[in-house]
Amino acid sequence: MFRHEAGEAMAAIGDPDNKFGVAEILKKYSNDLVVEVAETCQLALEMILWRKSNGNMPRSQYDSIDPAPPLDDENKTVDELVSILLNQENTLWERYRALFALRNLNTDDATKAIAKGLSSEDSALFRHEVAYVLGQIQSPVVISELKERLSSLNESGMVRHECAEALGSIGTEGCRQILVEFLKDKERVVRESCEVALNIAAGEDVFENVL
Repeated sequence: MFRHEAGEAMAAIGDPDNKFGVAEILKKYSNDLVVEVAETCQLALEMILWRKSNGNMPRSQYDSIDPAPPLDDENKTVDELVSILLNQENTLWERYRALFALRNLNTDDATKAIAKGLSSEDSALFRHEVAYVLGQIQSPVVISELKERLSSLNESGMVRHECAEALGSIGTEGCRQILVEFLKDKERVVRESCEVALNIAAGEDVFENVL
C-alpha cells in the first residue's frame, strides 16, 4: 500500500520537464512483481503523458488531484460510462476516466453504477479506487456494497481498508455498526482503518452539532 501511494504521489507532483527523473523511476517499476505497484506506475506514466499534451488537470470538485482525468464527453450516458468502467478489455486508464466521469455526475444512479466496480475481480487496485471514490461521494445508497467488500476476508487489504474509510466518510449509524464489527479483524490494516473511520464518523457528528 505504501509503495502504491508513493507512485500516485509522484504522478500528482508531475515533473513535466523530467528534472527529477520521475518518468524513469515510474518506468522502472511499471513491471513490478507486485501487480498493484506495477498498475499504479503504469497509470502514473499515462497521467504524465496526458499532462504534456493537456497541461495540468484542475482540482476536482472534491478538492482532490485524481490519478486520471474524467472522460470529457458530456453526451455519454451513465450506462455508456459504466460499460467502459466494467469492461476488462479496456485499459485501467480508460476505466479510471469513466470512473471519475461517473463520480462527477453526483447522482444516485451514477453512484450505484460505480459500486458495480467493487465486483470487478481483475484488479485490486481498481476496486480500491472505486471504494475511494465512493468515500468521496459519501452517499448512503452504496453502504451494502461497501459492507459486502469489507466483509470479504479473501479481499485485498488495500480494498478492505478503502471500504472501511468510505463507510466512515458516509458516517451513518449503520456505517458505525459495521465498522465496530471489524475492529478486531485479523488484518491490521483493516483494524486500523476501522478505528480511523469511526473517528471520521464521530468528527462529522461533532461538526454538525457545532453548526
